[in-house]
Amino acid sequence: MKRRDVMTSAVLGTALIPSFAFAQPAKAGRRGPPLLTVTGAIGRTNRGPLNPALDQLMLKHKVTFDKAYTFDFATIAALPGVSIKPTLEYDEKPHALTGPLLTDVVKVAVPNLSDSTKLLLRAIDGYALVVPVADARKYRFIVAHGLDGKPMPLGGLGPLWAVYDADRFPDMAAKPVKERFASCPWGLYQIDVQPG
Repeated sequence: MKRRDVMTSAVLGTALIPSFAFAQPAKAGRRGPPLLTVTGAIGRTNRGPLNPALDQLMLKHKVTFDKAYTFDFATIAALPGVSIKPTLEYDEKPHALTGPLLTDVVKVAVPNLSDSTKLLLRAIDGYALVVPVADARKYRFIVAHGLDGKPMPLGGLGPLWAVYDADRFPDMAAKPVKERFASCPWGLYQIDVQPG
């Protein structure tokens, strides 16, 4: 086998890892690639500091941390799930979204999560905003990983989306559908926990 063929096989095999991770449950002791990194005022950790050579997206977004808690797809999917069916701004149709509550995800790294805590949610396109934990609880934000029964792909709205069912809350449902999701970053990859 030529070196180029070996390299092509290796690259293609690596490219298939995320889709394989969605199709198969994680084997005990084996983790998939991290999809979400929680940093800041956390109590539990499973990774060390930002690596300026290898954490290029975070470096470009000026993210810094000395400790973090990371989640792969299987870990997020294993948390108790919630289903919502909001009318989405992109096609103005209801869609089924599934995933754990945002606060349940953060509580893995921050066991004593307070309503006064703030969560800086950061998306892969650089969009970032702060959501108070009190609002995350009030609106029942989820970390959606499924859309209409399928995993959400990178390049679409996923693989993770911090979102809520705007149709269920009169203050949000009263807004035009295009204005309901400003606090819902799709392509969520990092949460910075800030004490209140």
